Amino acid sequence: MTAKNAFEIIIIGGSYSGLSAGMTLGRALRHILIIDSGNPCNRQTPHSHNFITQDGKTPKEIATSAKEQVEQYSSVKFHDGFAIRAVKTPNGFEITTQNNVKFITEKLIFATGVKDIMPDIKGFSECWGISIIHCPYCHGYEVKNEETGILANGDIAFHYAQLISNWTKKLTIFTNGKSTLTQEQIAKIKTHNIPIIEKEITALNHKNGHLKNIIFADHSTFQLKAIYARPAFVQHSDIPKQLGCELTEQGLIKVDMFQKTTVENIFACGDNSSPFRAVSHAVASGTTAGALLNNEMTEVEF
Repeated sequence: MTAKNAFEIIIIGGSYSGLSAGMTLGRALRHILIIDSGNPCNRQTPHSHNFITQDGKTPKEIATSAKEQVEQYSSVKFHDGFAIRAVKTPNGFEITTQNNVKFITEKLIFATGVKDIMPDIKGFSECWGISIIHCPYCHGYEVKNEETGILANGDIAFHYAQLISNWTKKLTIFTNGKSTLTQEQIAKIKTHNIPIIEKEITALNHKNGHLKNIIFADHSTFQLKAIYARPAFVQHSDIPKQLGCELTEQGLIKVDMFQKTTVENIFACGDNSSPFRAVSHAVASGTTAGALLNNEMTEVEF
């Protein structure tokens, strides 16, 4: 292993949280490496909202500008690649990429995000992030007062109904099969005149990701402008698990208020460790991870 492959800190993941952590650590004069495969989960989203100073810009615009700014700090290096393996060493960790490039580091920050698991509905993945959305704070204003669907069941459907009714009263819940809502939840939903449709969905008719209508198994259709959904997800990287990082019941990396994981010298930030999937929150958590990690290091060094 050469000196050029050795770093104080390696950040795996170079999107919003990873770049934010990188800027914080670059400004702290830390010798760091950011490894990124260039495959963010919001790559289909046409515009990012509810992020002050960046409202309405594309995710790519924000990420490109952020990287250009982080590159100004000479102690921050970048490597284009996908990290696939990590092992503990006496002095830290060894990271191996898909192309068998190896790096060593004293500390790790995972900014690896999550990977959404698309349901088996034709057209869903093409609409995801465009007209099938997960967060009203990110996208709700753009479809306010429009015919809107909730593709969910049980508690998630009920929560969405409560929340999204603030943006539109033209709501319909699609459970895609037998409802698992409780009788109490159904009664509450009915007081707000929100229909519940239990038909099985076979496809979503769309044009370039912009939803036209839902197609049911009985060949009937329902016209909509947007659908809220919360697909299942998995960690985008299994390296945290390889190193023993504990996950929550929801499948997120368990961190404390300082973004520290359950494994010493490993931090995590962004979507991989928070249910609040928003660019602004990812940036904030990256700043926290970078600052608190640097603080730990200075306490030891002083």
